[in-house]
Amino acid sequence: MPSVADALRKHAPAIWQTLSIVQQKILSSIIRCRTGALGGVHYQCSGCRREHWVGRSCGNRHCPNCGHEKTQAWIEKQSAKLMPVHHFLVTFTVPREIGLVLRECQREGYRCLFDASSQSIRDVAAATKSLKGCQLGFFGVLHTWGRDPAVYHPYIHYVVPGGGVKLDDHGQAESWQSTPKNFLFHHDTLVRIYKAKLADELRACGLYDTVSMSAWNKKFVVDIQAVGHAIPTLKYLAPYVHRVALSDKRIVAVDESSVTYTVRPSKSVRTMTQKVEGESFVRGFAQHVLPSGFQKIRHYGWMSPNSKIKLDQVRWLVWLFLGWTFWLASGHAPQEKPLTQPLRCSDCGGQLRVVEVTYDPIECSDTRSLAYFDSG
Repeated sequence: MPSVADALRKHAPAIWQTLSIVQQKILSSIIRCRTGALGGVHYQCSGCRREHWVGRSCGNRHCPNCGHEKTQAWIEKQSAKLMPVHHFLVTFTVPREIGLVLRECQREGYRCLFDASSQSIRDVAAATKSLKGCQLGFFGVLHTWGRDPAVYHPYIHYVVPGGGVKLDDHGQAESWQSTPKNFLFHHDTLVRIYKAKLADELRACGLYDTVSMSAWNKKFVVDIQAVGHAIPTLKYLAPYVHRVALSDKRIVAVDESSVTYTVRPSKSVRTMTQKVEGESFVRGFAQHVLPSGFQKIRHYGWMSPNSKIKLDQVRWLVWLFLGWTFWLASGHAPQEKPLTQPLRCSDCGGQLRVVEVTYDPIECSDTRSLAYFDSG
């Protein structure tokens, strides 16, 4: 089956010199991932004693082959931060004219998008009756693509608990205060505050004048969706955390001049195929490469690692609010099963152990190699 790496390997050399150094470095890693060019990992089965050689993965966050274990680990880690309350998915987008400015100045542009949207959530929540005097805890994930990777569409998903920590006069955590299950805060107010703050952020970093004035009259799509328990939302976001643009299973064909992949149109359950020129595919993929070291997941309020209010303290307040303290202490509460599983042999299912790791190039002749292992 063709893959994203096959498409990049075939068509990236034609436009290599037009790519930035960061883009070249990342595409080079993806092209060599699991081929043996980066070295290999030697596994041995504890059951049948069969030996497996797996090409080292590149471990890059843009790679469609890497991140399987990291994705599961991220879900587990993030799940531990969630409170057993209802949640909301809050999404901030920008008009296309502003999006194109962000693409040209990604590091500053994405920072402006994060700062404006997160400040809007905090400010509007502070003025909302059910959240007055509360500190929120939430996190956001940046995306730059939609259903079609050729389209550049930056937006941020925030997962926001339906409530906050009530603070006393000294700023100490006092109790958990819940919102209605179907209402977080007023949508129109959030849009108005967000537009103003985004303009201020762009003005502060010198990008405001590069945006046409007509863009500010366009519709700013901001969505607030009640999602209940947040675990399904985490599972929806997780593949986008450790992958970019599209997965290998969407690649239908790669030939000398073009790449064909599947696209599911909005509000449709059916997929369609789209054929583009090979060079256009590479450019479309490369536009989603993030600046080196840029943090695409950000935590705020009591979810921030720098918060004075600790997660355990918040969790205890939520348990008190829900009346769960005796039930949880009794040991009868259901325990979450880990999502990450030990590596298994493809022949007998026995557990694998690492025997050797080499950074010298190897030949991966085993067609049944454990392709989903994050072997980097």
